[in-house]
Amino acid sequence: MLLQRRQLIAALASVWPGLSLRAQTSSGPLLSRAIPSSGESIPLVGLGSWITFNVGNDPVAREASTEVMRAFFDGGGRLIDSSPMYGSSQPVIGQGLAKLGRAAPVFAADKVWVGSGARGAEQIEASRRFWGVPRFDLLQVHNLLAWEEHLPTLFAMKAAGRLRYVGITTSEGRRHAEIEKVMRSQPVDFVQISYNLLDRDVEQRILPLARERGIGVIVNRPFREGALLRELQRHRLPPWAAELGCDGWAQFALKFIVSHPAVTCAIPATSSVAHVRQNLGAARGVLPDAAMRARMAAHVAAL
Repeated sequence: MLLQRRQLIAALASVWPGLSLRAQTSSGPLLSRAIPSSGESIPLVGLGSWITFNVGNDPVAREASTEVMRAFFDGGGRLIDSSPMYGSSQPVIGQGLAKLGRAAPVFAADKVWVGSGARGAEQIEASRRFWGVPRFDLLQVHNLLAWEEHLPTLFAMKAAGRLRYVGITTSEGRRHAEIEKVMRSQPVDFVQISYNLLDRDVEQRILPLARERGIGVIVNRPFREGALLRELQRHRLPPWAAELGCDGWAQFALKFIVSHPAVTCAIPATSSVAHVRQNLGAARGVLPDAAMRARMAAHVAAL
C-alpha cells in the first residue's frame, strides 16, 4: 500500500510540476505548490477576506471570523489575503491571530493601496499593526495603484529582510495589458488575478507568462463573489465529478482553478466554518488533468 501511494505521488507530481502531494485523504495535509521564486511550498487553497471579514466592531461577527480562521488553520491552510481597502478586515484578522496564537501558522499577504508613493510606508505599517505580525510575507500593489512608486519601496523592504515577497494585483479582468507590462519588466514574485470557470481570459497570456517568468499566481474571485456558485447550485453536480472526489460545486470550481499548473493558490472568502472546510477539501485528493479541465469548463459553459 505504501509503495502504491508513493507511485501515485510520483506520477501526479510529474503531471503538475511544483506540486507537493503530501496526502491523498480527506483529512490529511493539503496539496501544495512551490512559489517559483523561492521553492517554498504553500497550500493550493488560501483564505480571502474581502467583504466576509468586514464586520466592524460586532463582537459576535468578529468571533465568527476567528472561528473561520481556526478551521482554516486546523485544516492545513496558511495564506490569508487582505487589503486596506477591505474595511475592518485587517483588524478582524489581527484579533483572530492574537486569539489563536501559535495555532495560527499564517502566511500573511496584504496590499498597499494609496495613490501617493510617499504614503505607502505609513499605510503598510498601519496594516502590519492591525495584523499584529512582525512582518508580512507578501505585499502587493493593489489594483496597480501607483505601482511605479510603490514597487521600489516593496523591493527595498524585501532586500532589507522586512518582507519576503512582492506582488501586484488586479481583479474582474481589468488592466491585463498593464499587468503583463509589469510582469515583463519588474522582478515581482506574485501576481494576483481573477480566474474561474467562466472568467478565463488569463489563460491566453497572463498564466503562460507567469510560468515563463517564474511568477507565482494567486487567484481571487474564484466564485465571482458567490454568484457563480448560486447559479451552479441550480443544477445537479455531474456524476463524473466523483472521479475528482468533489462533494459539491465549490470543490468542483476550485479544483478547476488550482489544477492549472501556473496557479499557486486560490483565495475564496467565506464567513462559514463549514464552507472553509469544504473549500480546503479542493486541495486534497485527485486534481483534474488537462482533458478533465476542458470537460469541466465545457460542462459549466453549457449550463
